[in-house]
Amino acid sequence: MTDDQLLRYSRHILLDALGIEGQERILASHALIIGAGGLGSPAALYLASAGIGKITLVDNDTVDFTNLQRQILHTQARVGMAKAESGKLALSAINPEIDIVPLQERLAGEALDALIATADVVLDCTDNFATRHAINRACVHHKKPLVSGAAIRFDGQISVYDLRRDDSPCYHCLFPEDNEVEEVRCAIMGVFAPLTGIIGTMQAAEALKLAAGIGESLTGRLLLLDVLDMEWRTVKFKKDPGCTVCGAPT
Repeated sequence: MTDDQLLRYSRHILLDALGIEGQERILASHALIIGAGGLGSPAALYLASAGIGKITLVDNDTVDFTNLQRQILHTQARVGMAKAESGKLALSAINPEIDIVPLQERLAGEALDALIATADVVLDCTDNFATRHAINRACVHHKKPLVSGAAIRFDGQISVYDLRRDDSPCYHCLFPEDNEVEEVRCAIMGVFAPLTGIIGTMQAAEALKLAAGIGESLTGRLLLLDVLDMEWRTVKFKKDPGCTVCGAPT
């Protein structure tokens, strides 16, 4: 670690649970963030400021005027720019020392699988179930820890699925793909701006803990937030032995 890095990350290094060793593990880590919107924005900003060595930021969309209410990576001057490129500008301004790879594409299939294979931690900051399940399958296949968040209206949720642990459930254990679910989007239902900041920042916290190898993750716990009443609930859940994604092969 250089003298500049020792100074930049000194408040992390002062933490007994983290220290120089933990910060060095953060600096050596690659975080894959899929979605550069309401959740991806605060998650990416905190990962960059904390010194994650490499961030791959994936989003196929462009910055829209309606995004600015909550997607704090982006500015009015960058309306019309690819969100991934806009995000790189914001992250580079905060920490020019880290490697930021912007990808303007909708990842799927082999491309998604190959990219997840290169990451140390994956953050699902998307807003549709098909993509979430595709990300989960690739994370299970490569045993990569997945930090998944969601936010709509005044309701948020976050959990961690870490298939490096034999007892860890996957996203499919909790939300089976064949279940009928109502797809809800911010463009239709709305979302309270600070809610995305709360959940996205928590995703960054969980990702940093995983990268540093400290603390206890949210594996097996789903946190639910009703921000209108500012009430948290915790739902504990276990691995489904019959899960078609992470269950034992028959």
